[in-house]
Parts: sequence; C-alpha cells; structure tokens
Amino acid sequence: MHEKERHRIILSAVQEKPVVTVPELVDLTGSSEATIRRDIAALHVQKRLRRVRGGAEAINPPQFVGLAGRPFSVNEGLHAREKQAIAREAVALCQDGEPIIINGGTTTFQMVHFLANRRMQVFTNSFPIAEHLLKHSKNTVMLSGGTIYREQNIILSPFDNDVTRNFYARRMFMGAQGLGPLGLMEADPLLIQAEQKLIDQADELVVLVDSSKFHRRSSLILCGLKRIATVITDTGIEDRHASMLENAGVSLIIANAKAASDAETASTSAGGG
Repeated sequence: MHEKERHRIILSAVQEKPVVTVPELVDLTGSSEATIRRDIAALHVQKRLRRVRGGAEAINPPQFVGLAGRPFSVNEGLHAREKQAIAREAVALCQDGEPIIINGGTTTFQMVHFLANRRMQVFTNSFPIAEHLLKHSKNTVMLSGGTIYREQNIILSPFDNDVTRNFYARRMFMGAQGLGPLGLMEADPLLIQAEQKLIDQADELVVLVDSSKFHRRSSLILCGLKRIATVITDTGIEDRHASMLENAGVSLIIANAKAASDAETASTSAGGG
C-alpha cells in the first residue's frame, strides 16, 4: 500500500476512537509494525495526530465515539475489485419483484450498481445504499428506523418494535467482520442486536465476504454457520475454509474478480466501437 493511502487510513482511524493501537493499524493497512510506527512518527511531526504509547490518537479527539470496527470510508477502498465481483454474483441470485434485505457494508453497497436495472423491494439499514437506489434505480426502497452512525453509514435501532419486524424477505445479503468455524462475527454489540433482527426476517441468509474475512476474528458471534445458506467470496479463499463451509452444508459461490473485470472491459470496448 502506498504511503499516502496508509496515512489516509491512519488519520481516518484515529478520528473514530480515542486511541488506535499499532496492531489495529497493522491490520487495517496490511503493513508491518515497523512501517506503521514510522508513519505515526511522521504524522506526529506534521502535527496531524499525536503519538502515544503503543499507538496514536487524534489531535482533536471525536466527541462522539461510534461503533466498533472499521469505518465505511476505510473499508471502501480495500479489496475493491473482489467486492464488485462478489456483489455481481449476489445480484445474479435475485429475481425481479422479490423482496430482499441488504445489510449496510462496503461489499453489499457494491450491489447497487448491478441492481440499477432491476425492480425489487429492497429493505436496508444502509443510508448510502438507500440513497443510491432511490437516485439510480426503479427499486422500491424501505429504510429501517433509528440512529444514523456516520462512520459505518448505517442506521441502527436498539428497540425491538421498529419497522424491521414488518418486512419479509426471500433473502438477506450481508457482510461481516469475520467468518470462521463458529460462524459470522461482528465487532459491536449494537450491530449484533440489530442484525439478528434482520436475519430473523429472511428465509435465506447470503453472506458476502472477500477472502480476507476468513482470517479475521472478533469476540462477538452473530450467528452460526448452520444459519447461512450461501457464502459468496473471491478466488483467494483457501481450501480449508471452503471445506469448512462444505462440511457445514453452506453453498459456496466463488466470484472471479479478474474475469469480471475483463468481461466489463470487453463490453465497454464493444460499446465504444
């Protein structure tokens, strides 16, 4: 990752919580601990953050601490091609007219581009997904009620009697913090509470995760593998993770980011010529 991109991610991360540790920034950027420490030192000298023992903090710390986990702005640029290919496969499962739920996230957000020519009933807790579909599609869109969390760009309600309970869906499409033998993992208790309500409203749960998510862990389990009908991931998935899903009876769809990109390039060239 280029230095400027690392600095952007580091500065974004320190705005979301009181202190961000070196290991957290290593995980966010995929860089070495030594590189992160050099980046923190450089940004400290530039007075763009404050170096503290074991990590960094913002010069002007945020007054409102959001949800645990990566902010939407950081996640959006990670594994972008894989996320687009995964989203394309997800929309291919949909039929016009059927109701679906799309949970907030950067991978699920990519579905909006492939839903542009569809006519479906979409329930979402994602402000950007709803906004994009309203502007650029004919889909019917319903939003859940609650508080908008700016960092993750999602709407969450702590109350059980919100509109979520009145919507039925054929499928729910969602991402996650991590995916392992115990199931789907998330980073924040409020996310768990809200997403479990959404899951209850769908017949099938379709999980959209790039292959890096099989190596990520969290202390909070959202649901077990048995609740998942299908996982869509990219060609980077390891055999052991594919076997884990197969043994749990989960269908696996592998999206080829390169093939999808080549097909899109060919289609664009044909249209232009």
